[in-house]
Amino acid sequence: MKKSRGGKAARTSSTNKASSQIRIIAGRHRGRKLPVLDAEGLRPTTDRVKETVFNWLMPYIQDTRCLDCFSGAGSLGFEALSRGAQQITMIELNRSAAQQLSANKTLLKADNLDVLNTDALQFLASNQDEFDLVFIDPPFRQGLAQKSIDCLAKQGLATSALVYIETESESSDLTVPDTWQLLKEKTAGQVTYRLFQCD
Repeated sequence: MKKSRGGKAARTSSTNKASSQIRIIAGRHRGRKLPVLDAEGLRPTTDRVKETVFNWLMPYIQDTRCLDCFSGAGSLGFEALSRGAQQITMIELNRSAAQQLSANKTLLKADNLDVLNTDALQFLASNQDEFDLVFIDPPFRQGLAQKSIDCLAKQGLATSALVYIETESESSDLTVPDTWQLLKEKTAGQVTYRLFQCD
């Protein structure tokens, strides 16, 4: 399935509808279901993977400044918001998907969440802010995870920042800076996901 470079949704026509849903697992908005754009190529993080990831993040998530690259359905960003992140920035290139993220922001009355309809790699290359937690869950088989790592290695991370990376299992070899320590790693079906801490 074709996926856009800046988000998990492919470029789609104006006839797309929000007919699917994601569920927030825990926190302030626990159990809340949010509409998701019904677009070819949209690949929200599954509840199974998301639950594991946020169990990993439990000691760290409170009051973090969070960047959700390639946000797509916003599954990771909205979960972080619900669990106490201080500020969320969502990056999504697909305009319709970004509009749906903004609509869901309004549903949750999330004043501490920003949705940017832009290219994730361009944002990372020019970003001057420091984030405590970064989610990298790009479209598969385009080499975007490695390109995102290369950008982050140059700028954009706070001291002891955490970086979550989700890739396809068959091409999961990544080159990360020597200062990044692998905290957790797991494979579920076709997906490999890791959590790094930047020393």
